[in-house]
Amino acid sequence: MQIAILTYPGMSALDVVGPFEVLRGLPDAEFRFVWRESGPITTDSGVLIVAATHSFDETTAPDIVLVGGSIPATMATATNEAVLVWLQKVHATTTWTTSVCTGSLILAAAGLLDDKIATCHWAAQRALRGLGAKPQRDKRIVRDGKIVTAAGVSAGIDLGLWLVGEIAGRARAEAIQLAIEYDPQPPFDTGHPSKATARTKADAALIGKDLTSARDLGGELIAGSKVLWSNAIRRARSR
Repeated sequence: MQIAILTYPGMSALDVVGPFEVLRGLPDAEFRFVWRESGPITTDSGVLIVAATHSFDETTAPDIVLVGGSIPATMATATNEAVLVWLQKVHATTTWTTSVCTGSLILAAAGLLDDKIATCHWAAQRALRGLGAKPQRDKRIVRDGKIVTAAGVSAGIDLGLWLVGEIAGRARAEAIQLAIEYDPQPPFDTGHPSKATARTKADAALIGKDLTSARDLGGELIAGSKVLWSNAIRRARSR
């Protein structure tokens, strides 16, 4: 089973590393970290560097595709024609096409979420709707056909376990959960907007801004506008 993980500049590492560590427990899993060409990729921290092991051209028929999100680079990636074309081509033959966090915005930009239920990070639900999907704000994992989307960042671990359960059965998923000792007992309970105070939400928004440079933010706003317009025109023409 070939699992292709989109690996792009500015990506949030935990979005894909979490499910990767879970999916490693599948028998005969072959992983490919995929970008336009192989080589080093700097994540959103600017410090952590991961490697793209394969190019788009080398990865034409993966069984599973996983797209993570990013604080500073989701929309810029969603305007990348090579990314969109690759997603459209491989989705035609995948068993599962999946995303974590704002990765679903990239799937939507590729036209894969039109009128489909989906989710993403709580802060990007409005953008997801603007790209033609039907956001499920209170769901951590959402399946629509063979497309499975997960909420923000840490939800990627849940997505990985869900996929293992579907592919290899509950017993295997439970064994992997125990092997990685995934037994969440956070010292605080503000992991969803429904549990957070207004002050906590404001602080979380500031953290997002602190992690994004002014240049990145400006680029994302411009790219976001382009993605929304392109998507709206594409959907209008398809009608």
